[in-house]
Formats: sequence, structure tokens, C-alpha cells
Amino acid sequence: MQPRVITYTKNVFLPLTSVCRNRCGYCSFRTPVQDGCVMLPDQAEAVLARGQAAGCTEALFTFGEHPEEEAGFDAFLEKTGYDTILDYCEAMCRLAIRYGILPHTNAGILTYGEMKRLRPVNASMGLMLETTARIPAHHGSKGKDPEVRLEMMEDAGRLKIPFTTGLLLGIGETAADREDSLLAIRDVHLKYGHIQEVILQNFCPKDNTPMAAFRVPETQEICDTIALARRILPEEISVQIAPNLIDASRLIGCGVSDLGGISPVTIDYVNPEHPWPAFADLKKIVGNATLQERLCIYPRYIRMGWYDPALQPLINRLDQRIQGGSGES
Repeated sequence: MQPRVITYTKNVFLPLTSVCRNRCGYCSFRTPVQDGCVMLPDQAEAVLARGQAAGCTEALFTFGEHPEEEAGFDAFLEKTGYDTILDYCEAMCRLAIRYGILPHTNAGILTYGEMKRLRPVNASMGLMLETTARIPAHHGSKGKDPEVRLEMMEDAGRLKIPFTTGLLLGIGETAADREDSLLAIRDVHLKYGHIQEVILQNFCPKDNTPMAAFRVPETQEICDTIALARRILPEEISVQIAPNLIDASRLIGCGVSDLGGISPVTIDYVNPEHPWPAFADLKKIVGNATLQERLCIYPRYIRMGWYDPALQPLINRLDQRIQGGSGES
């Protein structure tokens, strides 16, 4: 019997801006338009340099959804030297590649044309579905319309972009909603074959948010959802949890196959109160399973050539580097 393999990536987290048009009831990432709301190019380059020195292979680029819709944002974006947030993101992705780190962009709702533009400078992309249910937590957040998010996921499939999505558990959805959400992800994948991983992320209440006193999902509830995902999703889709948000060691046996991006350089800006586990602790978390580093583009998509040809030398070099190790990090 082959030993179980639990994978992860070593990344740097670059939130290009925390300005966002949405008003989600659980979010503390979003900030008003103010000094410091945009990461400037020299700051981004300093992070990439540190990531390169630490052996990181993924640059996770995030920004609030359509920040240009917020009054006054353009004045702060101007300090970057770029006209639009998409111009800036594309340029920083190219910079990451020059530092030998593969970009992965997760920036909320993007159009087909915007994803097509970013595809040449991204090894993979992502968008959390969160839930197919219409819930109070998403009131005032037009980008969280489930139909809009599913349409973007389909567009990513049409573009052959290796894609990450997932559910946010405990934000007001029911168990039936979770099943419906997993079935929706499965159906999109069966059409296009591009979903490489599904994150099952537990809600973490944040102070000074409307949902600060909301109930936190219990471990068994998360375990049941992992098992449900494993029954619904095709075998080739990894089921991921965030090891900084929950006692991951209690969930490995439920069907987890991936621990996501973990950074030796940057914090989790979405959940800054939850530090990443030390890399030495990851082996303890996975128990008897084999811990294996991976890239942000999964091996089958490398074999299929689902990336821009200009990325091939870097993908090959990084893939050989992690495969050339002991196989266990």
C-alpha cells in the first residue's frame, strides 16, 4: 500500500491593495482608502527578494475586488506608477518571475479578458466560491454573487488555467448548502478539468466585524465536510485545509491531501492573528503520511502544458529542484 502524500507550497503573500468594493460581514482584510492601502513596488520587490532567498516557489498576489470602484483609490494607485490595478498586478507578476518565483493571482472577480491577460504571467489562479447560498454575510458584496463566481470559474476553465477554489465554512450556510457548493465545483471541473484543489477553510471571527460573535465551526463539522468533499469531488482534485486556522493534525485522517501555501517570509494577511506553523511542525501535523513540497501548478497540468510557454524554463527548474530533494521536506 502506497503511503499517503500530503502536499504544500512554500510561498510569499503579496496583498497589492486592501481596498475592496465588497462589504463582507466576516472580513478584516478590507481597509478604507488611506495611507498604506497599496503595497508599493519597492515593498513588493523586497518581499520577492526575501522569498527568493528563502527558497519560495509561489508568489500569491491578492487585492481587494475592483478597488478602483472606491472613491479616492486612484490617487494611491498613482504612486505605483501604473494606471490600473491590473497593470500593476501584471507588472509585479513579471517581477516575481524574474526573481524565480511562480505567480498565483487571486483577486476576486475578473473578466474573461482580464484572466486571459494575466494567464501568461501566472502558473495558476484562484477564486473562492465560498458558498452557492445567498447569505446575510454577503449583503453589500456584489462580487459574492454565486452565479458570478461560478461564471468566472467557467471562464478560467475555457482558458485552461489551473485553478484553485473552495468553501468558507461557518458564514451562515447550511450543510445542504455545502453539498450544493461542492456539487457545483464538481460540475464545473467535469466540463473543463481545471480545478486542481478545493480549500475547505473554516470561518475565523474577527474583532470589530459584524460577525465577531458568530459561532465557529467545530472540528467534527469540518471533518464531515472534508469527507463529503472527498465523496463528491473527482479523485484528482486535492482537498486542502489551512493549518494555521485549525488543528490540522485532527483532520488529516478525514481526507485532507494538501496544506496549501505556507510562508517563511510573510504573514497570512487575511488572518493575521493566526501565524503559519513552522515547517518543522508540518511533519508532526501529517503524522505517518509523507510530506511533499509542490508548485502552485500541479504536476498533471505541467504534463499537459497548461501554462504559457515562456514559463516553461522556470517551471521546469523549480520542479526539478523540489523533485531533486529527498521527496519529503
